[in-house]
Amino acid sequence: MTKSALLVMDVQRAITERVPDPAYTPRLARAVAAARAAGVPVLYVVVGFRPGHPETRSSPMFSGLPEGAFTDGDPGAAIHPDVAPEPGESIVTKKRVSAFTGSDLDLVLRGGGIGHLVLTGLATSGVVLSTLRQAADLDYRLTVLADGCGDADPEVHRVLTEKVFPRQAEVISVDDWIAGLS
Repeated sequence: MTKSALLVMDVQRAITERVPDPAYTPRLARAVAAARAAGVPVLYVVVGFRPGHPETRSSPMFSGLPEGAFTDGDPGAAIHPDVAPEPGESIVTKKRVSAFTGSDLDLVLRGGGIGHLVLTGLATSGVVLSTLRQAADLDYRLTVLADGCGDADPEVHRVLTEKVFPRQAEVISVDDWIAGLS
């Protein structure tokens, strides 16, 4: 059987502030707690940059960030306390939209013998979509927790989780995934 890991992606304070669903982080916290109880590793993926943002100068998406955003010491870069990592859980820092780009995520996963990724995060049309596509190309098995993801545009979220993601991943709810862990 392929070892699984739960990826909690871009669930950082500055990003969660834009999520209109107040039940999002408590629901995701249930998934994190269930993963830990079942012995499924929880890996955190965050966007982060050096002071001065030298990594973003050529990026249309990130070059307009305010000075200091998503750098060490930026309170908005912190992982939301509802789903905060426990000691020993990996935090991977990425430099672009996909969890794999500019990070050592693939090395961490393969080093841990992980071949099945359970994806959650913000935004569905950002990190989840980009990571799903790249992970599929890297031959990972994929599950997306539809209500463990969120997007500023509910229609985009719906189209991705109902029409696009099922082509490459199993798409289920947090509650269904938790029930399947037992």
